[in-house]
Amino acid sequence: MNGVWLVALPLLGAFVLPMIYRRHTIVGYWTGPVILIINLAIAMGLWQRVSADGTHSIAMGGFPAPVGITFYVDKLALLFAIMVILGTLILWLGKKMGEVREETLLLLIVAGGCGLALSGDLFNIYVFYEIVAVASYGLAASRGTGAGYAASIRFLILSALGSSMLLLGIALIYAMTGTLNLSHLAYLAPQMLNNSVGLVAFALMLIGLGVKAELFPVNTWVPEVYATAPARISALLGGIVSKLALLVVLRLLVLIYADTSAPLLLLSLGILGVITGELAALRSSDLRQVLAYSSIGQLGLVAIAFAIPGPAGIIAGIALALHHALVKPALFMLTEAWGGQLNRLVGAAQVSMLSTLLFIVLALSLVGIPPLPGFLAKFLLLKGALAVENGWYHTAIAVVLIATVIETAYFIRIMRLMFQSKTQQTADAPLMRDLKPALSLVVLLLISVLTVSPISQSLSAIAEEAADKEVYINKTLPSDWHHLEKVEW
Repeated sequence: MNGVWLVALPLLGAFVLPMIYRRHTIVGYWTGPVILIINLAIAMGLWQRVSADGTHSIAMGGFPAPVGITFYVDKLALLFAIMVILGTLILWLGKKMGEVREETLLLLIVAGGCGLALSGDLFNIYVFYEIVAVASYGLAASRGTGAGYAASIRFLILSALGSSMLLLGIALIYAMTGTLNLSHLAYLAPQMLNNSVGLVAFALMLIGLGVKAELFPVNTWVPEVYATAPARISALLGGIVSKLALLVVLRLLVLIYADTSAPLLLLSLGILGVITGELAALRSSDLRQVLAYSSIGQLGLVAIAFAIPGPAGIIAGIALALHHALVKPALFMLTEAWGGQLNRLVGAAQVSMLSTLLFIVLALSLVGIPPLPGFLAKFLLLKGALAVENGWYHTAIAVVLIATVIETAYFIRIMRLMFQSKTQQTADAPLMRDLKPALSLVVLLLISVLTVSPISQSLSAIAEEAADKEVYINKTLPSDWHHLEKVEW
């Protein structure tokens, strides 16, 4: 069983799907879910293999690192790959038949997302990042309205600038080291990248990746894109795709920049993201924009967590990322039935009892009310930050607590408007198509409450493994390359 299929299968499916649709519409409609189910089975099989035999790397074409293309298969990469595959599969529930362009782009998102999670060199990270980016532009404009096109164009321009900065940062690293392989860079980093030029390269890559990760200050596209795109697309981009860029940032920090001031830069951007996102959500009167700004704040929390050194930060960041990947897509799917403005919730017949209950559970978990998973995720963040003897991390704790109060305020405002609704229906028949993904995600959220202990143990093991860069080097880089100070081509 090969991890390459996690990328190759959805990529192949994206190319053949339009041809299948031309001949058999029903077969074309089910092609995407079947590919995702197979991909999910492959990922679970790889998880079992890694659990039994340990992490391993895949050298494409038999060319060993750092010359060849390398995929690194560990539990952290597989966890994020499974998140992308399963999240896309759940959001596929209830989709209308015949949306071939959107389904093709969704498969490209899955292929690029799995590639980002598994890639072991910066060049391929950039390639898969661009695949995800191009697919995201098309999905953002898929509603087909003037506002949607305008938001997509601005998103494209900002992302193109971000991609240029990412490429420039990668070019600087290559100029200094002569290699782009992450394991080789991890070996060379203490001698070659612990300087001002190396930090500039990290800052450029962080800003480039920060466009997709919704980091301050390159997240201005988020509210208008999420407010104009279809709810499923907003759920996918905000709840799932955004985490992949932060995974790449985490790899860079652990493998290359752990002993530099780079984590403080990520911490600063995370703090600013939390403050600006939550305050903007409190002031907004558009329901979709409230969730968009809230997403900026939540991803700021993930950035703060990943900036905490050692396994404590990694486990907190993973917990926050997985929790957000469950809660935020479900909330976006609920807005499809409710309409856009908060004041329209008053008297809205669409606010049914089932959707109200789903929203309450999701909002309470996002705020961090025990015993819901959001409480554990925030507790791990505060615990990890408190253990660091640095004033900036203690400032982050205060910001997180203040943001939680602000978050509680605007969710209470939304719930108050919902309960002022004149009509509370008990059936969701016309809207069940939109509620299926939200209901499935809430079920997963509640299951995690019942299995919190084994989940915590598994995340701790993943974090310990991901924090050990020596394992990454030894599993990927042949021993006869260790003596080289720089690769000369």
